[in-house]
Amino acid sequence: MRDKRPLNRLALEPETEHVALTRRQVLAAGGGAACAVAALASWPGVALATPKDAQAVLAELTKGVPLQKGRVRMTLPALTERGPFTRLVVAVDSPMTVDDHVKAIHIVAERNTVPDVASFYLGPHSGLAQVATRIRIKQSQNIVAVAQMSDGTAYVGRARTKVLGGAGGCG
Repeated sequence: MRDKRPLNRLALEPETEHVALTRRQVLAAGGGAACAVAALASWPGVALATPKDAQAVLAELTKGVPLQKGRVRMTLPALTERGPFTRLVVAVDSPMTVDDHVKAIHIVAERNTVPDVASFYLGPHSGLAQVATRIRIKQSQNIVAVAQMSDGTAYVGRARTKVLGGAGGCG
């Protein structure tokens, strides 16, 4: 004898379920996937630049002009516990006249993930050939600053800082 309850229509059809996702769920899943990809890209095993890489960046920035010592002074702490917020001041001895001025100051970190840290462009009306900034330092290393002059010469200055353990830095 047949049960008097109505037949369940889904029981008679092949088992198929349609999953309906809302737009919000799709966007959340896509955002999560993007975060996962970004986390893998910044994995701690990312290769650091070498001093040779930094020299190649400097050669590209200065278009192969030989670097001379002098005229560039760098102020950088010898020890820092805050690698991501290291203060740096670069000053260049220049009268900053139309005939003799600094055109650009380039800062390169020899052992960061990306060695090219910053470039500042100046002119005779800048008044003072000095820049101050905070840079991210991954580990203890040399920081190099190059001043490109209006006569085509380039001067280099170097400073070393030691990042103390647990200080972080850029990744």
